[in-house]
Amino acid sequence: MLECNIDDMNPEIYGYVIEKALEAGALDVFMIPIIMKKNRPGIILSVLCELEKKDALEKLIFMETTTLGIRNYEVNRSALERKVLRIRTKYGVVAMKIGFMGGKILKYAPEFRDCKEIAESFCIPLRKVYEDVQYAMKKYLESM
Repeated sequence: MLECNIDDMNPEIYGYVIEKALEAGALDVFMIPIIMKKNRPGIILSVLCELEKKDALEKLIFMETTTLGIRNYEVNRSALERKVLRIRTKYGVVAMKIGFMGGKILKYAPEFRDCKEIAESFCIPLRKVYEDVQYAMKKYLESM
């Protein structure tokens, strides 16, 4: 985990840094709002990465942010087995992310981008697309 506190950077830059870190191989990037010394608002920028990506991501953080220091520490991570299944819905094919444990499906969720594109192209609420895609997945599982 790479982390730094930032209280003096243009907030428009954060999205760019997140995109670049993910492109450079970060497993996850997130920000947490904090209050820093002198009661200034700031953020903790956290970048989760594999050890072999550490140096490249530290360089990116130093180059693209105003931080002068980065904390790093090892974290343990547990994750479900994952698979992407493309299911047919009344709107077309949608990617469904599936989490398994011991060969059994524990959870699933539609791919946001697919649902967003459907909502925009059919001019319907995104919430409705999610409901319909979840229903299609439930029917798919029942047919197995």
